[in-house]
Amino acid sequence: MRKNIVAGNWKMNTDLADTQELIGGLKKIAKTSDAEVIIAPPFTNLYTAFETLKDSDIEVAAQNMHQSSSGAFTGEISASMLKGVGIKTVILGHSERRAYFGEKEDLLAEKVNAALENEMKVIYCFGEELKDRNFGEHFEVVNKQISQALFHLDADAWKHIVLAYEPVWAIGTGETASPEQAQEMHAFIRKTIADEYSQEVADNVTILYGGSVKPANAKEIFSKADVDGGLIGGASLKAEDFMAIVNAF
Repeated sequence: MRKNIVAGNWKMNTDLADTQELIGGLKKIAKTSDAEVIIAPPFTNLYTAFETLKDSDIEVAAQNMHQSSSGAFTGEISASMLKGVGIKTVILGHSERRAYFGEKEDLLAEKVNAALENEMKVIYCFGEELKDRNFGEHFEVVNKQISQALFHLDADAWKHIVLAYEPVWAIGTGETASPEQAQEMHAFIRKTIADEYSQEVADNVTILYGGSVKPANAKEIFSKADVDGGLIGGASLKAEDFMAIVNAF
């Protein structure tokens, strides 16, 4: 049975004091839904976040990691370093990593492998740009991004994979994907996995939507059959907004 998850990606926001304040705000607001809650602060605040939340039901994730276990990779962070400060989940393939740092599916496959080898859970992100949708290539692009990075895995590995569909054209652009568009793509993603593996594997994979989810639209988006939660950007930086989205289930 797949889980409902709401994950907050804080990106390059919040210093230590901001992190403590935001976490304090999250802990004060009652959680009324059964959704799992994850936050992903910057690397510098992961340990503080983990220590502050270790007795709560909010999990802490990393926003990225390197594919190697160690080496001369200045400024990079390995899976074992993350695990050493209590982190067991990592976001990989975010649209900003793809756009600004040139991450492609072959590299992301290596990162996925490294995370799984270290018994971590992966939130794997993907999604088309506006030009892809305008040209009617959005299904093809998404298929490629999933298959080339994940289809080398065996079926059992999918127990540790969460998918996050990000229509890049609907993130911070003023454009908004409708709940129907989200459902259409999520259903396609689930069918793609079923065709490669089995219906059972597909039915048990959590697929998050990451296209400008807000308190005002979360309930409608989450009501769709194949939408199992959200990967939240800007709204995750306000405790009241983020918990309103969590409680939209």
